Parts: sequence; C-alpha cells; structure tokens
Amino acid sequence: MTQFMNSKEDLVTDAVDGIVAASGGKLARLDGYPHIRVVVRNDWDKSKVALVSGGGSGHEPAHAGFVGEGMLTAAVCGDVFASPSVDAVLAGILAVTGPAGCLLIVKNYTGDRLNFGLAAERAKAFGLDVSMVVVDDDVALPDLPQARGVAGTLFVHKIAGALAERGVKLDEITRRVETVIAGTKTIGMSLDTCTVPGSPKETRIPKGMAELGLGIHGEAGVEQIEYSDARQAMDAVVAKLDKHMGDGQHVALLNNLGGASVLEMAVLANEMVSSSIAAKLKWIVGPAAMVTSLDMRGFSVSVYPAGAEDLDALSQPTPLSAWPGVFEITPVKILNLPDGLAPIKPLPSEHKETRAFLTKCCEILIESESDLNALDAKSGDGDTGSTLAGAARALIATMDTLPLADHTQLYRAIGQELSQTMGGSSGVLLAIFFAAAGDAASSGLSMTGSLKAGLARMQDIGGAKLGDRTMVDALYPALDALEDSLHLAAKAARAGADHTATLTKANAGRASYINAQQLEGHTDPGAEAVARLFEHLQG
Repeated sequence: MTQFMNSKEDLVTDAVDGIVAASGGKLARLDGYPHIRVVVRNDWDKSKVALVSGGGSGHEPAHAGFVGEGMLTAAVCGDVFASPSVDAVLAGILAVTGPAGCLLIVKNYTGDRLNFGLAAERAKAFGLDVSMVVVDDDVALPDLPQARGVAGTLFVHKIAGALAERGVKLDEITRRVETVIAGTKTIGMSLDTCTVPGSPKETRIPKGMAELGLGIHGEAGVEQIEYSDARQAMDAVVAKLDKHMGDGQHVALLNNLGGASVLEMAVLANEMVSSSIAAKLKWIVGPAAMVTSLDMRGFSVSVYPAGAEDLDALSQPTPLSAWPGVFEITPVKILNLPDGLAPIKPLPSEHKETRAFLTKCCEILIESESDLNALDAKSGDGDTGSTLAGAARALIATMDTLPLADHTQLYRAIGQELSQTMGGSSGVLLAIFFAAAGDAASSGLSMTGSLKAGLARMQDIGGAKLGDRTMVDALYPALDALEDSLHLAAKAARAGADHTATLTKANAGRASYINAQQLEGHTDPGAEAVARLFEHLQG
C-alpha cells in the first residue's frame, strides 16, 4: 500500500518535526536525531512534577499530541511500534525533571517496561526523584500474566496532568494514578489489520469477520467473530467490558484506532450509549482518534469508575486539541419541525393494483442498488443506487399512508415523501417531478401527459436537456413512446441509457465535474435506473 512518507527510515523524524512545527511554538524537540526523538513543552520551568510517557510511534496523536499544559511534559518517540531506547527515555527525563520529580507513565509492553525502567534507575543515580507506573488496562486476554497497556492510558495522562498542574506532589500523583490504572478496563475491535510502513499488509481478518481484542500494534485478538453491523460489534465489545465493571457510574473513552471514519465513530457512539452497559455510563470522552494503530479500521472502548475528584481532573481545561474533553451523556433531544415543514398528509386509500405496481417499482430499484452504485463510482460518488434504494424502501414503508386510489393526490404524496427521504439532487428533482405531475393530473391531463408535465418542470428547474448525460436521456424518450406502448417505452429508455455511454461530456449532474476520460464507455446511473424500471415493468 502506498503511503505518504519519504522513507521508512525518516518517517518518525519527519513526523516529529511536523508536529513541532505546527504547534505554534508550544513544543520543541531535543537534539540527538535520529536516535533520540523527544518532544517537550517549550514553556516548562521544572517547578512542578514532570510527566513523561511515550513508546513506539504509529499511535498518533499519542504520545506527542498530548504534550502540553495539563497533560504530558515530554513524549519519547520510538520507531513505529518499537520502544524508544534507554538513552532516549533518559534524555527526556533529564530535560524536564526538576526538584519536584518526574512520573513515567508506561504502557505494559516488555520493551517499554525495560527501557523506561532502566532509564528511571539511571536518572535516580543522577539524584532525580523518579517514579514509574505501568498501565495494563486491556481485558481482551484475561489469562495473560501481563495485560497490555492500551487507550485507557489517556485517563492516566489527563488525571496526572491536572494534578501536576495544580502542584500536587509526586507521591500523591503516583498513588492517585495507580488507583486509576487498577480501575481502567479497555477492549478493542477491528475489521482489518493495520499497514506497517515498509511491510506487506497482513490479511488475517477475512471479509465479513471482525477481530475482537486485538492489540494496538496489530497483535492478534482473542477471537474472530462474524460481523453484521455496528450494533452487533458494540454489543460484543461491551459484553467483554461488563464482566469487569461494577454497578457505579463510569466514564467511557471511545477511541478510533485510526481507520474508521468520523461518521462510523458517531454511529458507534450512538450504539455505545444505548448498549447493555448504558446504565453504567454517565460521561464520555470522544469519539476521536486518540491512541491509534496507524490505519487500523477499528475502535476501542475504555471504561473507568470515576469519582468526583477524578471527574474534576478529567474536566480541567487543556489547550491540546488531541484531547476531546469529557462530557456528560445526555438523551437525544428532539425538537418539533418549524411551522410549515410538518407535512400535511392526504387521506390514505387502498387500490390493490396501484399498490402492486408501486411495490414492484421499488423492488426493482432496491435490487439494482449495487449495480447502480458501481456505475456511479465511475462517474460520480458511488451512491446513486443507495439513494434510489433508500427512497424505495421508505416508500414501501409508508405505503399504507398513501392515497393509492387517488392518482392526483398520489403523485403529490410521492413527491412529498421523496423530498423528505431522498437526499442529493436526485431527491429534489424527483420531488419536483411528482409534484408537477400531480398538478397536471388535477387539471385533467392523462397519466402520460401528467408525467411529461412533471419532466418538463424538472428540466426547467434542474436545467438538464437531452444529451446532457442524465436520467433525462432515458426518461424523455420513454415518456414519448409510452403513448404507444410500455414495450416501446422500455426500448426507448434502454436506447437512451446506452447512448449516455457514448457521451464523454456531462453538462448537468455530478458527472459534470468529472473529466471526459473517466466518463467514456460508462452508462449514466440515473439513465440506467430509468431503463431498468421500464424493462422490468413491461416484462
């Protein structure tokens, strides 16, 4: 997989310089590249307890992204997924530690424990007061003698940072965060492994499966389970956590492991706050990418039974954008639509033949979803099939509320439904089409005449003409031929749709933003949808 880097060897040093350069002067780095890569606060005066953490790179924004007021004093950066050396850790300790001492916050991996531990001993030999805590929050593999340290480490960073900022002494900070470590539990899940720079991607997670409990270095998890949707994934994660949670109120940290989209993480947040442990969750940190595993397409949940003092520390302001803050989980508040937007529903009526016809139209669009998306991916954003199928599903769901026996009102009702449930320009245009068709029908025009009037109005507002490579290229000739027969309309629609594959310039719609080379030989998805509708209806 191609990645944005200059070379594997320079990746971490280039990244550290990028982080420091973009900090607005708040960060600096120690000399000693490439073997010593330490990011420090530029405003540190050594008057308070210093907090030093770090480990292998590839977990950004951890750890350098959490260096700043109210959190870490220094971060020691190793190679990707590799512990920094003893000298690098020692350099970080010596650079920031004053009379108040230093706390090392270490994730429970052998390399980190050994290198940070030996550096601590050497720093003590220099006469410095150094304490070390080891975070072991991962509950994925309960039989391990040494649980891994993962995203729950951030609870320690933030609480220790708030205490240090207030001038709390080293012994007290150490005691407090040891309690935090003992109470913090984390587990992660991913749909795919991460891509380590310069190495072939491991493909151990088959399509349709998710791995539960994998580590932040890509280590295999406790088990692979079938994946169906976000709810099932979150249920599997919280079921593991629930065994380790008491009945008190907890703060949850929802962490993006690097490759999940913001949209997906919002869905996971919704599932978490309505899951089987919802009653035990009162506060949330995230969702956000905080302790990542490069581009791993997964998430982790950390929980901690925070008391009042812990919450106060977690809530203390910090200027660091990598820390999303802690917020109380609240019910979703729903406000009424403003006046004029609440739809006026026509009286529902039954008409068996119309119901069957509409249902068949919707089923055709639903069955064509994947094919139309594939077509649209070549000339747009790959969602035409999903947009049409979503509207079709919504129309089926509302069938019992439609005036099926009154076609004039039915056209208008369909237009109103599409304006609410169908996104993008297609939703607006088809809503205009059906609303105008309803107006035409109320004036006595035939079905074909009404649909032609709807098309004309849609063209007036949308601006698409024949030859512009849109659904109009199939719909216009189909409606012209519909006066004679449905069979001829289907032939005309197919010919119009196929013709769009020969048009290398689109003058309307999303495809008008695409260069000609990408359009050549590909049928417009909107025109294809129209052609399929007519072909299936005549069959």
